[in-house]
Amino acid sequence: MLDPRLHTFLILCETMNYTRAAERLCLTQPAVTHHIHFLEQHYHVRLFSYQGKTLRLTEQGVKLRDLVRPLWVNSEKIEEIMATPSPVFLRIGATRTIGEYRMAPLCSRFLRAHPGASFSLTVDNTQALLRLLEAGKLDFALVEGFFDQDKYESRLLKQESFFGICAPHHPLAGQKVALPAVLQERLFVREAGSGTRAVLEQALRQQNRTVRHFASLAEVSDFSTIKALVMEGLGISFVYAPVAERELQNQALARFDLDTGPLWGPFSFVCLKHNLFASSFAEWMAE
Repeated sequence: MLDPRLHTFLILCETMNYTRAAERLCLTQPAVTHHIHFLEQHYHVRLFSYQGKTLRLTEQGVKLRDLVRPLWVNSEKIEEIMATPSPVFLRIGATRTIGEYRMAPLCSRFLRAHPGASFSLTVDNTQALLRLLEAGKLDFALVEGFFDQDKYESRLLKQESFFGICAPHHPLAGQKVALPAVLQERLFVREAGSGTRAVLEQALRQQNRTVRHFASLAEVSDFSTIKALVMEGLGISFVYAPVAERELQNQALARFDLDTGPLWGPFSFVCLKHNLFASSFAEWMAE
């Protein structure tokens, strides 16, 4: 059970507004202020400061927030386990590639191993899932691409092949091509914050390029739409192997690779640091 003053601190970190924090907590604003002052006196630090009318965390405030978050998540999980007759309930996050093309067999194996278990699954992009994780709304996430590994407990699940896709009749089909030739194409790319986009952007940075160097750029958050547009020969995209596996087999799409060498992207298990259940979570969801 988390000290209510630390809970108040976390809610204020989230809202960065004393009035909204008080409303969330069903407290008076003076009570919220009192909780924060108690913590500042207890730890002998300043946790918040104002810049003009904007409330900001101090360096010590950031440190305390990052230490208290996992305490809150662990406390909530313990309460949940003690209160429910079900042996396991998981709140899982997965990025779209993993959620759409890899989660079904993982969940199937998990449920067979734990017949009384239940779970919720949230599918979103990497950055959105990390925000939910930090807010205590997920137990863990399976994400693609890159993230700040110093902020989280993480394990590499696998390295997945990453390559270009185009229509079967496209000149790039089946080729190893130089980046300048690829930049002449219209690129269909996932939204900012997605792991798929992050892998492509890193590969481009190594060649001193960005997605803005393509002749035309279209942001599409849905893989099915991206693949349909590429099949029509309206542009190209870059995806992980599972996304295009079926279409490549039936020759509805073709693959191409950059001549700079094969591209790979990580699929990772991620949870908050100091999570008491991290090892169990990782074992349940490992391939």
